Amino acid sequence: MLLCWMLFEKNKAATTLGSVYEAVRQACQAAGREPIPILAVSKNQSVERILPLLDVGHRWFGENRVQEAMNKWSSLCLQYPDLQLHLIGPLQTNKVKQALKLFDVIESVDRPQLVLALAKEWIKGDEKTCKILIQVNTGREPQKSGVLSENLTTLVDLCRMHALPLTGLMCIPPAHEDPTHHFQLLAGLAHTHNLSDLSMGMSSDYPIAIAHGASWIRLGTAFWPSS
Repeated sequence: MLLCWMLFEKNKAATTLGSVYEAVRQACQAAGREPIPILAVSKNQSVERILPLLDVGHRWFGENRVQEAMNKWSSLCLQYPDLQLHLIGPLQTNKVKQALKLFDVIESVDRPQLVLALAKEWIKGDEKTCKILIQVNTGREPQKSGVLSENLTTLVDLCRMHALPLTGLMCIPPAHEDPTHHFQLLAGLAHTHNLSDLSMGMSSDYPIAIAHGASWIRLGTAFWPSS
């Protein structure tokens, strides 16, 4: 019975993955681009719901909280050494050491104190993280993390002063606004600061993000619609 359930979940994951990949391929084709990576946002998902995607070959995942991610992914990272694990939620300074050892990419750097905490651990040389992105609060929403665009230069300069591996920017547009302006703004800021990575676009707006240069997109409900 357990084997039948596992096969069913694997087949369902393969079907879902194929549908998501095809939809993203078509969006990239419409934008005149090659297919880009898809980050499966696995926050609040159990290991049992993640394993079928791993079993059919998906390797890019995003988590919101360090502790939750450690509980789920510490052993999975050993089983699947080609995993690409991103932190896309706020990072507390007291979780920096754990985050640097677990995640390949930290997308949510947003304040000087966090940059300094990352730099302090980075110089020890035992981290896993190979990329850092700054989160920009393009909608100027007080309830959201992210640096305001007018303060971005200070944060970029601080990252570079401490030789952190800063490669790009991330944003989460306001839920009920046309995201086009926000994606344009993020792309412009990245160009100004000579940053190559743009993490933007979610299940509801990824075709627009792709059209405006997203390096990868972050999809949750596309993989787990019942969540």
